[in-house]
Amino acid sequence: MSFPKPPLHVVIAAPRGFCAGVDRAIKIVEVALDRYGPPVYVRHEIVHNRFVVDRLRGMGAVFVEELDDVPDGRPVIFSAHGVPKVVPAAAQARGLEYVDATCPLVSKVHRQAQRLVEAGKHILFIGHAGHPEVIGTFGQVPEGGMTLVETVEDAERIEVSNEENLSFLTQTTLSVDDTAEIVGTLQRRFPSIRAPRGEDICYATSNRQAAVKGIAARCERMLVIGAPNSSNSLRLAEVAERLGTPSRLIQRATDIDWDWLGTPATVGVTAGASAPELLVREVMGALSERFEVTEEEEAHVNEDMVFKLPRELVA
Repeated sequence: MSFPKPPLHVVIAAPRGFCAGVDRAIKIVEVALDRYGPPVYVRHEIVHNRFVVDRLRGMGAVFVEELDDVPDGRPVIFSAHGVPKVVPAAAQARGLEYVDATCPLVSKVHRQAQRLVEAGKHILFIGHAGHPEVIGTFGQVPEGGMTLVETVEDAERIEVSNEENLSFLTQTTLSVDDTAEIVGTLQRRFPSIRAPRGEDICYATSNRQAAVKGIAARCERMLVIGAPNSSNSLRLAEVAERLGTPSRLIQRATDIDWDWLGTPATVGVTAGASAPELLVREVMGALSERFEVTEEEEAHVNEDMVFKLPRELVA
């Protein structure tokens, strides 16, 4: 005897999933594989998503952590998160052909950092220690040119030698609310601190967080599809939690904790900027096996950003 499935209304946030920088980085690997033939080497995960990385690995991409792991004569791609200056310099010294897949919005932060240091400014960089984007940005300027600020507590405690000579920049994938609080603290303590010309937190990160805020109050649970090392995905789960909606970060449908999910009336679903829409549909399929699902997409803004491929791949 089969029992009827309980009803479940799923509210899917939009925008979600791939951003323009991630889409560009993945295409760079695909085009490079087509142009050079496998294997093509990629320094660090091209984007923080295991499904994406495994698919590209199956096409012939080889992911390594250091340039030393790339054999002579094979092309290498630098990940979307950006790399320190010494990495392309080392590739050139070895005569390696390389393609830089750094997101253009991260590259913009790199250029700002270089200009500020050249102008004699000391940079307070808001970000997460150890994240590849932070490592890459610090690697654009001489040692000592930047100081990392991770929390409001850091912003309250930090001591500087010249308060009139400060500027700040931020990682592109941070919590909008946390960053605003840290910036407010820095501006209170150092009124003359120079802000970046434009918002460093990227449009995709801001839009995805705003979309979660738009649906969280209606949902009893929130499923965020993304990798545990994906900064922007982690922030989406935090945003929902802070609004009182229990949230879980999952990589695939198989990661759903059904006991934790229970039998809610309404569940929210979103995906970090490195997660493909295919995984959203996979999660919806898993929910449909256990529930009588009705599906609603709630759009926050429409995204139409597209980044061009590097010239060396389209020439």
